[in-house]
Amino acid sequence: MSENSANAESDSPLSIKRLTSAFAAMLGRKTSKVAATEAAPAEVQVNTRSITEALLFVGRPDNQPLSAEAMASTMRDITPEEVVEAVAELNAEYAADGTAMTIVESAAGYRMVLREEMERVRDRFVGKVQQATLTPAAMEVLSVIAYRQPVDLKTIDTLRKQKCQSLVALLVRRGLVNVERSAANPRQVRYVTSPRFLQVFGLSSIDQLPQAAEFEAA
Repeated sequence: MSENSANAESDSPLSIKRLTSAFAAMLGRKTSKVAATEAAPAEVQVNTRSITEALLFVGRPDNQPLSAEAMASTMRDITPEEVVEAVAELNAEYAADGTAMTIVESAAGYRMVLREEMERVRDRFVGKVQQATLTPAAMEVLSVIAYRQPVDLKTIDTLRKQKCQSLVALLVRRGLVNVERSAANPRQVRYVTSPRFLQVFGLSSIDQLPQAAEFEAA
């Protein structure tokens, strides 16, 4: 263990194990890893509309919108205007079929989201973090972010003694963690918990997280 790593852990009585245990105690039961099953993909026609739909479904790791220009750049001889047209066709099809999804537009681009009337169904289904199928490793990373925020990736890696970029990206995609960038230095990225994090854990503010004295009983 490096001196920096040792110092990072000694700065606080909140160890990774105790942080994660406290989360589990707050949720009322231990977290468990849920094995994911993969369904065989159906055949689709590969065209501007289907590729646009796939790009929006996957989205960006930071959950930010995708611009028409960015999507067009992934396809040969396709213009941003054709992507905009594809989005309009997809939304028309979603509306006609009564699907749960829709594509919303902002100044930064497009995102595929649940329709507003379906959000209550999502919230009831997701419920607690366990139902969002977070692994124990992801819970550890979430614990570090919750108690160290705002925190950068290097600090998270140091505390867990391994690379955590993929797990942090997962938490951002799940809406439990937000990305913060300094106005003075946009390349400096730090992570904080999101309003959804508070909702999932039933907290009104981050101050309600279990404190050091409560970890002894966790």
